[in-house]
Amino acid sequence: MTKKEKVYKACEAVLVEKIYIAKSGMEAAQASANNETKSSAGDKYETGRAMSQNERDMYAKKLTELVHQQKMLKGINPKKISDKVESGALLRTEKGKFFISISLGQIKVGSEFVMAISPLSPIAQLILGKIKGDDFSWMNQTQTILEIE
Repeated sequence: MTKKEKVYKACEAVLVEKIYIAKSGMEAAQASANNETKSSAGDKYETGRAMSQNERDMYAKKLTELVHQQKMLKGINPKKISDKVESGALLRTEKGKFFISISLGQIKVGSEFVMAISPLSPIAQLILGKIKGDDFSWMNQTQTILEIE
């Protein structure tokens, strides 16, 4: 398995875990709303129910975003070797590794850390189209692209 395939699998695993957490949170919030009992203080019942509904809606929105990210990730071929920075490329600089894919932030792959970033992120926009050996400046630091996979 190539480095990029390992990073891709790690991204899939992170997404699966986040989707599970969002679904579980949504179900728990819905159960909480359903279990609110009406008391003589009707406002308390309505407030508790509304808070549970808001929490459920928050998890539902997060779940929708995660499913969208999952579809975007599935559109990437981890076996494709890139010769330039593009969506699906894994690149290494002297400061770290970046996977141009979806916005997951720093993920652990084996003993290393990789930044999974969206092609729409500012840093990705700066480096898209660059090739091995090209330099770029980000946050007042110049980096060189040492490897692209």
